[in-house]
Amino acid sequence: MSLQRVITDEHDLQIAPVFAQRIDEDVVPKGRLPENPMPAGVAAGIVQSRLLLDGRAALNLATFCTTAAEPELERIYAETASINLMNREEYPASSQIEQECINALADLWHDDDGRFIGCSTSGSSEAAMLSGLAMLRRWRERGGTGRPNMVFGTHVHVCWPKFCNFWDVEARMVPLAEGRTVLDPALTAEAVDENTIGVVAVLGSTQDGRYDPVAEIAAALDDVAATRGVDVPLHVDAASGGFVAPFLDVDFAWDFALPRVVSINASGHKFGLVYPGSGWCLWRDPEYLPESLIFDCNVLGGHHPTFTLNFSRPASGVIAQYYQFLRNGMAGYQLVAQRCQEVARHVAKGIQAFGSYEVISDGEDLPVVAFRLRDPEGLGFTVYHLSEALKGDGWHVPAYSLPPNLEHVDVIRVVCRQGFTLDLAARFLESMAKHTERLASHPFPLPEATTVPTFKD
Repeated sequence: MSLQRVITDEHDLQIAPVFAQRIDEDVVPKGRLPENPMPAGVAAGIVQSRLLLDGRAALNLATFCTTAAEPELERIYAETASINLMNREEYPASSQIEQECINALADLWHDDDGRFIGCSTSGSSEAAMLSGLAMLRRWRERGGTGRPNMVFGTHVHVCWPKFCNFWDVEARMVPLAEGRTVLDPALTAEAVDENTIGVVAVLGSTQDGRYDPVAEIAAALDDVAATRGVDVPLHVDAASGGFVAPFLDVDFAWDFALPRVVSINASGHKFGLVYPGSGWCLWRDPEYLPESLIFDCNVLGGHHPTFTLNFSRPASGVIAQYYQFLRNGMAGYQLVAQRCQEVARHVAKGIQAFGSYEVISDGEDLPVVAFRLRDPEGLGFTVYHLSEALKGDGWHVPAYSLPPNLEHVDVIRVVCRQGFTLDLAARFLESMAKHTERLASHPFPLPEATTVPTFKD
């Protein structure tokens, strides 16, 4: 008869690390601190064993975030994690690297007069909050009264409705339409008034990867200014596209080359090729970032202006971004973007060839493929069933409904990031073919299947 210990506390978790054993206590508490310290190897073994159920990053086609990096970049992360970016007095080199990255982005996004100002952030969600706050404060300081509003499409990232909710700004959301999953310039112009603090255009929707027609939106707002006297700034949410469009879509006008564009945000941790969380926000001129929002901090020595929502944070993301700028250069980023787009086109053609699916976006903007079933009732399954089935082969792809007025359209999205090679794409298409055939030949109605939408920043 084997000896057993009965666990009486439901908060206890019995853990046996694979390569390390604790001989003094065989139960590790769950949800509370253990009474005593443990050897580093044991703690690490427990952490590793608890992460075994996480998915494989290489097969995660849902996230836009970078999931793989070179060993050299991994070392940079480890070596710079302890550097507090806010402590510019102690870490002047890190502060200088941040400014050089901002300069590089301003040059990439065609701010040619040198009057730009910017900052690094923990990601595009923080950058959105900062740019929204700048527009809100500027509107108020210019005499805005009444309730402020912001205009954007229903396809924007959730950070924009969150901004409006947090700061009591009316969200005027322009709906999509059948055959149009981008922001309509004419409807945008109709929605703005003297209380509009700004318009947000998206350079790469998380829904389907499409670019909003930024130049046409800017022209529509120029016309509003000329005919109605309402001068509305335009912000571009380039969370993903800011590191794609400059290298793939050089003739597509979207950045500071358009005078109406006053600010841009981007995520370094997406196609910028660094790990979460890293982001950037730039304004074309200091006049668009009111000085009343900037605080002077001297608690760490010296005087340092600060505007970001976070105070202390590691310099790792900024220094990693600098590494990638050096490592890749213009030609390297272009090559990465081209390879991602090549894979997206291959996936789109493969899915279209099945005949059961309609491709909504084929990777021509962001390297993203979105598709829906042509006849789910006739086939007897939905994209939610397909998403669940693909998990059996390790693939994580999100299924979700499009925003109003396209909520009746259910799609699956595949993000083709660096690391998702043509070989992996071929394996993915094989899984698609297998599960499409299996689900379509199912002899009885399938149970309802739903997944939580995944619009990762």
